Amino acid sequence: MRATTIHAPFDMRVEDVPDPVIQDPTDVVLRVLRACICGSDLWAYRGESARQPGQRIGHEFLGIVEAAGSAVTGFTAGDLVVAPFVWSDGTCDYCAEGLQTSCPRGGFWGSVGSDGGQGEAVRVPFADGTLVKLPVEAASDDRLLTALLALSDVMGTGHHAALGAGVKPGSTVAVVGDGAVGLCGVLAAKRLGAERIIALGRHTVRTDIARLFGATDVVAERGEAAEAAVRELTGGQGAHGVIEAVGTEQSMRTAVAIARDGGSIGYVGVPHGSGTGLDLSVMFDRNIALRGGVAPVRAYIPELLPDVLDGTIDPSPVFDLTVGLDGVPGGYKAMDERTALKVLVKP
Repeated sequence: MRATTIHAPFDMRVEDVPDPVIQDPTDVVLRVLRACICGSDLWAYRGESARQPGQRIGHEFLGIVEAAGSAVTGFTAGDLVVAPFVWSDGTCDYCAEGLQTSCPRGGFWGSVGSDGGQGEAVRVPFADGTLVKLPVEAASDDRLLTALLALSDVMGTGHHAALGAGVKPGSTVAVVGDGAVGLCGVLAAKRLGAERIIALGRHTVRTDIARLFGATDVVAERGEAAEAAVRELTGGQGAHGVIEAVGTEQSMRTAVAIARDGGSIGYVGVPHGSGTGLDLSVMFDRNIALRGGVAPVRAYIPELLPDVLDGTIDPSPVFDLTVGLDGVPGGYKAMDERTALKVLVKP
């Protein structure tokens, strides 16, 4: 089979790799129908997170079960399924608590020795604890299939951020970051009943999607100018909830500055750069809560799935470029150069 591999910074290749096979009775082999490139994949692409030459990559995908191990009870060949970006056994204390990202037997797609999602097929460990079944008829609905793909990461991560930010009906929410996760944070905040949603972003194509998803205001400034603009929009108080979806020191400083006293910050931007941008004394004095981290999207898929299926939420507009498997290296380049927001891959 063919799959995307990374060999060095900016060196992505689509190569022949061994076909996945059942190794453990809890495995399934899944044929990938849709995958995508994540903003966090760009850290490996740019050389800012280490990878071994030839390592697989990609952690967002859905597809059809081709074969199931003897201990798999929830899936059979022909089932359409979505995979969250971490596999988990579904039986440990953390899984029972909805924190599958801390499962001791779990792992990330594309880690050393595991398959990545940007390929033709994937071996899925602990299938019963990891995968979520989708209506098989969705396989013939291109738009719906694309929307369902967002449940593998960005929609669930945006939802995690909104929960961390304490979004509730009638609240005012600010979203720092106009990438796919930040935009899904807007959609999640709207779904949870936020009355006012302020999107911070400078790219009109992206902020237009933010408005489509429910943003009531857009702030294009950065730094202190952005802080002043949000304060002006909120009568000097700031937002009840802030979604931080970037992960830089500057973005976290902005999030703290635009939060209302007694408010909450939901942070899901993968931290990178120098420092954290946090001043605990400021947060202490102003009673600002900080919640978030890597999103346990497996816990959220059952809640979000019905709303995607019935059209209540549609995250598909975050995918603005579609490529075949051979086009994946170009997809990385497009996202790195910010000429694409999020690249959909059709193997």
